[in-house]
Amino acid sequence: MTAASGVLSLEQTAFLVRQRVARLATADAGGRPHAVPVCFAYRTGAVYIALDEKPKAVPPDRLKRVRNILENPNVTLVADRYAEDWDRLAFVMLRGRAELLGPGAEEHGIAVLLLRGKYHQYEEMKIETHPVIAIRTESSASWGALDEPRSTEPRTLDAIRGRRSVRRYLPKRVSDEAVERVLEAARWAPSPHGRQPWRFAVIRKDETKERLADAMGEEWRSNLEMDGQEAGIVEKRLEGSRRRLLDAPVLVLLCLYLEDLDTYPDPNRQQHETTMAVQSLGAAAQNALLAAYDQGLDAGWMCAPLFCPEKVLEALGLDPALVPHALLTLGYAEGDPPKRRSRRPLEELVVYRDCDRVRPMIEGLPGDSGVLPA
Repeated sequence: MTAASGVLSLEQTAFLVRQRVARLATADAGGRPHAVPVCFAYRTGAVYIALDEKPKAVPPDRLKRVRNILENPNVTLVADRYAEDWDRLAFVMLRGRAELLGPGAEEHGIAVLLLRGKYHQYEEMKIETHPVIAIRTESSASWGALDEPRSTEPRTLDAIRGRRSVRRYLPKRVSDEAVERVLEAARWAPSPHGRQPWRFAVIRKDETKERLADAMGEEWRSNLEMDGQEAGIVEKRLEGSRRRLLDAPVLVLLCLYLEDLDTYPDPNRQQHETTMAVQSLGAAAQNALLAAYDQGLDAGWMCAPLFCPEKVLEALGLDPALVPHALLTLGYAEGDPPKRRSRRPLEELVVYRDCDRVRPMIEGLPGDSGVLPA
């Protein structure tokens, strides 16, 4: 078992952030223990646990864990992974002191954002009206294969909902094997006539990232100044974008390669062919993002190359026939990202159904009326 004091190691942090549930152990003033499974969010030095609206016998502020914390703030949190292959067993254990953050406090608002970002179910709960448990980490311990991916594949819809865009990463290396699996998933995306009209560039070296960031930054600065942005705002946005590129352990550049497309004598059909290629590149990107999530990696999607394709090609010395469209960042999140933007309900997105009939509502689709197509 590996023990550490205070801040978690990179491996422990990456493992903890990937887990969806942990066990919180508290004790009352007499030392009588109490343990419950909890949903949680992490950021450096703190773990946040909501007092939510799932059915309970007492109000949230009268829960045993809350009363124990008020009597004895010393707590332990354990997040683990079980697999039938016992070579993949692992856990991270945190010890620290817990406190209650009341609604209205600045840190309470941050905690709510993090929790809603990790669990879409909290979007439908008024967790902002209840206290949040905050654990201040004092020591940590871990055991097992922390770097192993999850032992069971999530359902497709769970993976789609669980994936989040990440901007800040741990300085932790991503294995070559993990990157290859991400690329392999992208390779299997549907494409027009099965031509796979795209190419990928993998970027790991700091000097390459800096060269790319400098090239794109020049173009973006020009665009922001053209938009009338204030100088201070321009510098802040440029620095944020640069940090996203430099801090990510791996960048994957997604490019169209139109040489692979069918050719037609009329420009209208040729434009449709290009549109199909762009659509398929989006499918490849989504495949890659979901494959990253399935391995316990975090990822982000940046469209900056689309606005300065020539600068990107020049910075990387790539074939001029390529058309850069997007960058995927890959790594391990330094903490739980803030909440995702809300999604429109299906009622706003589905504009036509030719034959509706009542069927049981799909579990976990908030806002669905239960009326689904035959």
